[in-house]
Amino acid sequence: MRASQVSISTEVAGLALPGVVMTASGTSGHSDELAAYGRLKDLGAVVVKSLSPEAWEGNPPPRLRPLEHGMLNSVGLQGPGISAWLRDDLPRLRASGALVVVSVWGKTVQDYEDAGKMLASADIDAIEINASCPNVEDHSRMFAHSATATSEVVSAVGDSHPRWVKLSPNIADVPAIARAAQHAGADAVTLINTVMGMAIDIEDRQVALGGRGGGVSGPEIHAVAVRAVYECRRENPELPIIGVGGVSRGDDALELLMAGASAVQVGTASLAEPRAPWRVQEEIRSWMAKHGVSHIQEIIGAAHE
Repeated sequence: MRASQVSISTEVAGLALPGVVMTASGTSGHSDELAAYGRLKDLGAVVVKSLSPEAWEGNPPPRLRPLEHGMLNSVGLQGPGISAWLRDDLPRLRASGALVVVSVWGKTVQDYEDAGKMLASADIDAIEINASCPNVEDHSRMFAHSATATSEVVSAVGDSHPRWVKLSPNIADVPAIARAAQHAGADAVTLINTVMGMAIDIEDRQVALGGRGGGVSGPEIHAVAVRAVYECRRENPELPIIGVGGVSRGDDALELLMAGASAVQVGTASLAEPRAPWRVQEEIRSWMAKHGVSHIQEIIGAAHE
């Protein structure tokens, strides 16, 4: 079987994706920044950097810290705000022919409700709710660390578009939070967001990042992502999953698919290699051809069989 003979199209909660690999929020900009490196419409979708109802400057520098097998970041969700994005960035991204998924975040439940209303009539394909944000109304506890708070933000965004909820791995029972999201109306969950981390500059004996704590991403968290996807699929078999976390090779993506994800996202790898999403997708295609797998659906959840 030749690679050109296999199908890598997939579906997430009724939304047909032309490819099984998407970009991950925060690593491909707010519009068509990656179009210089490949055809965006060949990917499953472009997931834009998280947006809030108002413009946000993010955290003070320094914001990034390289790790041996990944990265620690404290960018702080810098963005232009939804209105400016709709006016300035969405038209270019739509012109690329790609499916568009908008990641939204907020500091309060009301922020999520406002985001949902601002996007209700927008020409987008899905909304990814970034629930791994501090809730200022609950002592800055992450929304995704509470089943109740997760349910509240899912409901607040509304149902104008399919809702994917990006959840935190920094809790003991990820499937329970995923189940709460599903009961509140989520169409899918994205697993996982970054793992909480910190670095100390041993020369000046101070926290190394301007935002103090940060999120670890890259290959170092891949095994955490695989387990979260596997356990969520086992406990919530009817809930579609998008797998993300440390995907830099086709083999990494295949693990997440076999664990139960219907599609995957490539994030941190794109920062060093902008063509990584396309390369990973082609490596999946080559593996399928080599193993006589004609359609991606044949391997989704295979580790549970």
